[in-house]
Amino acid sequence: MTRPAAIAVQPDWLEILQAPFMRNAFLGGSLVALAAGLLGFFVVTRQNAFAAHALAHIGFPGATGALLLGLPVTLGLAVFCVGGGLLIGLSGARVADREITTGTVLAAATGLGVLFASLAGATAGATTSVLFGNLLAISSGQLRLFAVFTALVVLVLAWIARPLAFASVDPAVAEARGVPVRALGVGFVVLLALTITMAVQVVGTLLLFALVVTPAATALRLTARPGRVAAIAVTLALASVWLGLVLSAVLPLPPSAFVVGIAVLAWAVVLLVTGRGRRRRWRATPFVDAHHVPRATAT
Repeated sequence: MTRPAAIAVQPDWLEILQAPFMRNAFLGGSLVALAAGLLGFFVVTRQNAFAAHALAHIGFPGATGALLLGLPVTLGLAVFCVGGGLLIGLSGARVADREITTGTVLAAATGLGVLFASLAGATAGATTSVLFGNLLAISSGQLRLFAVFTALVVLVLAWIARPLAFASVDPAVAEARGVPVRALGVGFVVLLALTITMAVQVVGTLLLFALVVTPAATALRLTARPGRVAAIAVTLALASVWLGLVLSAVLPLPPSAFVVGIAVLAWAVVLLVTGRGRRRRWRATPFVDAHHVPRATAT
């Protein structure tokens, strides 16, 4: 019978925190937390949680394909995540249509991922990094890509936030008033795909939900105002990444486990404090137009 390995505090954890690889981890994790926190509100209100989860797995063949061709993993992830996002975004406005497309693309991508991993002879370590993330292995090149992706997400989201919020709450009314609902949906999914490309390398495909959805879901238990939800979600995501990295320096364990644990713990505490019956929802008013965000009400 195998005994679990003993976990002891690392005496030089302060020195570890000052190492260059840890600096890259803090910067890369912060960029991901910023993008994920800002997009999380729309992921939840647009009922795109399944799509967010699926896009991470759709990126798996991109990562293994990049290993097969000797290309950067980030490039492979971006190509497959954005490609899958476009297919999902173009599948229609109805949630049922999107879920059918998402499930079909997910199944095809999973099969390709297994095939590419086998052809590439991917090691267990490489596959584990894709599935569970490797925040401590973020390179300077990846950091520059993360900065470009995050800047793009922030700038585009700042431009489309108001009409996107309107289209997310009441797409039928928004379309009737001239809001390009379909184009906004496609643009949003592409932004989500770029964010997931980064987040996969922080917490992996299997744990991605904790950064992209959980902080925003936690914030929505407290308020329904988009600005406040975004601020709280970004704060929770940043806290999860920073505390997770500190704990991984103190204890010899993967940071992704701590990042996910902290995010889920915050959600559980807020859920307990606010009560299971309380939730926040949006209600469109007759005075909403393409340039105004619907008011929120709590029930």
